[in-house]
Amino acid sequence: MEEGVERGMERDPDAHWLARIMHTAFFLLLGASLARFLLRHDWEARSPWIIALTGALASLYLLGPVLGTRATPRRIAWLGTVVAVWVLLVVLAPSFAWCAVPLFYTGLRTLPARAALGLVALLTAFVVFAQVRLAHGGWDPNLIVAPPAVAALATGVFVYADRQAARQRALIDDLIRTRRELAAIERREGTLAERQRLSMEIHDTLAQGLSSQQMLLQAADRTWDGDPETARRHVRTAESIAERNLAEARRFVHDLAPADLAGGGGLEEALRGLAARESAAFRVDGAPVPLPDRAQSALLRIAQGALANIREHAGADSAAVTLTYLDDQVVLDVADDGRGFDPAERPGGVRGHGLPAMRVRAEQLGGTLTVESAPGEGTVLSASIPLSSDS
Repeated sequence: MEEGVERGMERDPDAHWLARIMHTAFFLLLGASLARFLLRHDWEARSPWIIALTGALASLYLLGPVLGTRATPRRIAWLGTVVAVWVLLVVLAPSFAWCAVPLFYTGLRTLPARAALGLVALLTAFVVFAQVRLAHGGWDPNLIVAPPAVAALATGVFVYADRQAARQRALIDDLIRTRRELAAIERREGTLAERQRLSMEIHDTLAQGLSSQQMLLQAADRTWDGDPETARRHVRTAESIAERNLAEARRFVHDLAPADLAGGGGLEEALRGLAARESAAFRVDGAPVPLPDRAQSALLRIAQGALANIREHAGADSAAVTLTYLDDQVVLDVADDGRGFDPAERPGGVRGHGLPAMRVRAEQLGGTLTVESAPGEGTVLSASIPLSSDS
């Protein structure tokens, strides 16, 4: 209990306020008791002792805050000395009995529960003894009942308040711990989301570019002897893709924005350039409106991924990219006349990150991605992003 009380004293300014009140009350009661004794009694042999013991008790009590509130050996020795001096004062002058009230608080605040209750019982017994002596032999039930009742009331209030404070401290500790755990979970989720985003970025740019370079260089190797001009064209195209991949890698280091958007031409210009490199048609329908950077980046990445899938898997003769601005959304369509596939059999796409990555990009902005395809009938991929999306 004593450690919990000291922690409460350190955290709760009201505890310091209560301690100051108790100290003030003790010195007021001590001064009033000495004044009462001196006013009601002539100078006698015990008077110097009472004055000396009063000064000693006041000096000892002043040392209390220096020793803290924990039940250390020094603190317990100090409390025992204070109680012993008070007992001597009560034996010599019963009017000092009511100084016990602040001592109740000091004992309850310092000692373990059982020891504190024993001290309260001892102090109460001396208060009853003093009150009986002050009555000069007259019988009054209040002299026997009142001090224990006051002591029980004070002890009950203190114990109740201390337990309530302990429960509040435990609740606050739980709330702080829960808040820290939630913050750690959010950090972990943010890290995982960032890793997923980076994996999609790498797949949609560097991985696709390296795959294209590999295909072009393999084609150049096959045609180098029979058709050197075609082989050189393949090499030049691979060199161009490598240059763009280098720009993408530098952009990752800078701000992870698509290199096609870094020039400031906007989404339409970036899609037009992408379609030209992939030999696809491009068209814009509707009145263009400004789009958030994240929406532009996501739509461009989706177009890159879709065209890369067409190039690597569809075997298409032609492809078309259409960007449509509607009243409440912007729609990106990528169509091809390739071999197609059954989306029900391969809902995740042919490659590990392809269609799932595109779908995640659209959903992160509150949009949707749909794929319409059938074997031998080509494929139409459609991504829609709400224009009102805060993202």
